[in-house]
Amino acid sequence: MSRPRFLSRLGLADAVTVTNAVVGLLAAVAATVDTAVAARLVLLAAVADGLDGVLARKFGGTAVGPHLDSLADVASFGVAPALLVVAVALPASPAASPGAAAPVLVVAAAYVAFAVVRLAVYTVEDESAATTHGVQTTLSATVVAATVLAGVAGPTVLLAAAAVLAPAMVTPIAYPDLHAQDALVMGVVQAVAVLAGGRVGETFAFALLFLAVGYAVLGPAFYWRETDDGPVAADETDVQ
Repeated sequence: MSRPRFLSRLGLADAVTVTNAVVGLLAAVAATVDTAVAARLVLLAAVADGLDGVLARKFGGTAVGPHLDSLADVASFGVAPALLVVAVALPASPAASPGAAAPVLVVAAAYVAFAVVRLAVYTVEDESAATTHGVQTTLSATVVAATVLAGVAGPTVLLAAAAVLAPAMVTPIAYPDLHAQDALVMGVVQAVAVLAGGRVGETFAFALLFLAVGYAVLGPAFYWRETDDGPVAADETDVQ
């Protein structure tokens, strides 16, 4: 029996992308119950997001892939981290005034809005380019989730970080793509942060946070990329 026509347009990488969306939904639900579990699920979705790219390059992608990826990322790296911020930063006391909740809800709404815009723009950008513009939604979500898992910041700091990351996703600043070996290192650190508990998990979550923030702040100017003349620093190339 042949597959339905619409399913015949999907490939292995697309199946992993759908898994990313499902994990993102689970993270959003978990944020209302256990923020640590939600943070781990956001990081797991990021691993799936990286894996679908690897599979697409190895086995070939589909025309639907980029659009499916952006839709999945809205759930995993837009809605889920925004709800995680709300769960951590929203005043829990029944006596808290509505005014105290307003900044949290505004930041969360802005985070989702900017993530949606960033993903839509990314979908129509030149896929062959070695850079993307604005902080990647995956990177922003990783910072939020790693901050929660590392336990290094309180609700106010996490809210402030989300408020900075939201508009940063739509800036014209060009970010070089990670080299394969660097992406692998971050992936391993990320996997241990997801799977390990206790002090080990916190340590790797902190290491992941350090790497993610370092790339977000220094990547546009100092991250190395390949050119025809060999590797050069990002600030030595013509980044528009």
